Amino acid sequence: MSTQVPRLFAGLVDDAAVFPPGSATLPDAVAAHRRHRAAWYADLVGPLLLPASAIAAGELGALVNRSEGFVIGLIGDTGVDQLPFALSFLPPDGVTARQIEAPVAKRGEDPQPGLAELIKLTEKLGGTPVYAEIPLTFGLLAALDTVAEARADGLPVAAKFRTGGLAAELFPTPVELAAVICACRDRELPFKLTAGLHHAVRHRDPETGFTHHGFVNVLAATLAAVDGAEVDAVAELLAATDPVRLVEPVRGGLDTPRPLWIGYGSCSMTEPLTDLIRLGLVNGGFEE
Repeated sequence: MSTQVPRLFAGLVDDAAVFPPGSATLPDAVAAHRRHRAAWYADLVGPLLLPASAIAAGELGALVNRSEGFVIGLIGDTGVDQLPFALSFLPPDGVTARQIEAPVAKRGEDPQPGLAELIKLTEKLGGTPVYAEIPLTFGLLAALDTVAEARADGLPVAAKFRTGGLAAELFPTPVELAAVICACRDRELPFKLTAGLHHAVRHRDPETGFTHHGFVNVLAATLAAVDGAEVDAVAELLAATDPVRLVEPVRGGLDTPRPLWIGYGSCSMTEPLTDLIRLGLVNGGFEE
């Protein structure tokens, strides 16, 4: 294997440096993102994720050059209805929003009204991919049906799910996450994940006591789901803490495009890259 990032990991990790727990300033995040995009591991790195509130503050234009083709992902932290306002603040030259992501409901709320609003916005965006963050609670499967119908009509809309946060209920169990992955598989629906995926393998955070999903667990589980595995088998891979059980199925697909799972955001590029190197899935050295 060369020192280049295998095709399976291309664009796996979006740069979420400005979000907690990293919480970098916008100037520092932009400068670091340039370094990531110029590094040997650049193929691993997705766009710089920025909240709509930061874009609307108007600071980004002074930090980028028109000629560099800076790429961001816009996170709708101010609500779906405020996304057009935030987009209006993007510099007309030099910055491209590769994707837009926004929650469509709070936990326990019906996701359909917010989803309908986001789909209407998607129709006006001229092909920019949009990810609807759907709570893993009430109305989930019906919302996935709605997203799948919109995709069938030609809209570039897909799903996004939260896999962690500051409360235990924000961490889905392996069975819950497996059911979601299989539901997306059954609908041929791409998905993104957000929060909690700090390391490659499932682990317990000694400070919070929360058990975090591993991103290599998710990858192995998604590969199995695409190959036809059912929820129980997918859940077993999500629950695994033995790296050997996860690395072998992932190694077999290194030269192929990643199916179904678009990726996730991380406030650190060091952590996922270091884990991949330690597991022998990427060869190379890392300095930040």
